Amino acid sequence: MSRFITEDPSKADLFYLPFSIARLRHDPRVGIASIQDFIRNYIFNISHEYPYWNRTSGADHFYVACHSVGGSAMEKADEVKLNAIQVVCSSSYFLSGYVAHKDASLPQIWPRQGEPLNLSSSKREKLAFFAGSINSPVREKLVQVWNNDSEISVHSGRLKTPYAQELLGSKFCLHVKGFEVNTARIGDALYYGCVPVVIANHYDLPFADILNWKSFSVVVDTLDITSLKRVLHDISIDEYRTLQRNVLKVREHFRWHTFPVDYDAFYMVMYELWLRRSSLRFTVDHP
Repeated sequence: MSRFITEDPSKADLFYLPFSIARLRHDPRVGIASIQDFIRNYIFNISHEYPYWNRTSGADHFYVACHSVGGSAMEKADEVKLNAIQVVCSSSYFLSGYVAHKDASLPQIWPRQGEPLNLSSSKREKLAFFAGSINSPVREKLVQVWNNDSEISVHSGRLKTPYAQELLGSKFCLHVKGFEVNTARIGDALYYGCVPVVIANHYDLPFADILNWKSFSVVVDTLDITSLKRVLHDISIDEYRTLQRNVLKVREHFRWHTFPVDYDAFYMVMYELWLRRSSLRFTVDHP
């Protein structure tokens, strides 16, 4: 019943490739080792059974993948990697399979119900907070510099306090590149009203074509980790209040709902796809 779906291919702006990388990796008939072969065979089949792929070599087709395996799933299907629109979480300019002007960055978001408690009354006494596995040189540097600081709270092991409590009690929440550039920390920070600080070079931020990230977050170069406290202290009280007000405004764009709600993450993805749609229309002659 979605207004985005048409059964008339002549009216379609885009064609969805409905395979799930997450399901394929757990499917005993496929598994991680055979995902690349599955995708290659999938494209071979639709390109021979239907006329739509061949009109643009897949440029008006798209697929969605957030799991890390998605980054290598297209290695045997260059036409997908180079032509199709990829809606992916691993959105770094350093990834050979990601093309920023063609592909779309999808944020990792935990499904949640309702609003967090005590959001308006929370006292944010800590300057900044991070917790996570130390699985990258950037995170190692963060721990090395700020592990024992009184204002910047960095945790590499299990937290002694609830994660939500730390997010509610911090002014800034750090998003630090780990083994991959994508984590759910930006979504976590926004949900709990904490201003995200993104420390990850060459990261194509989610919905960057739509949202002005400078209005609700702080982006810090990985080389400037040693200057992190100065960077955050240089943000005036008024500037911080503006950032946090905007955090509360954009939170709705980083929420998933069982049935999509206007301006939520689903609609943001739809708009990203609309921006990338082909401006060309093709006429298919049927026998």
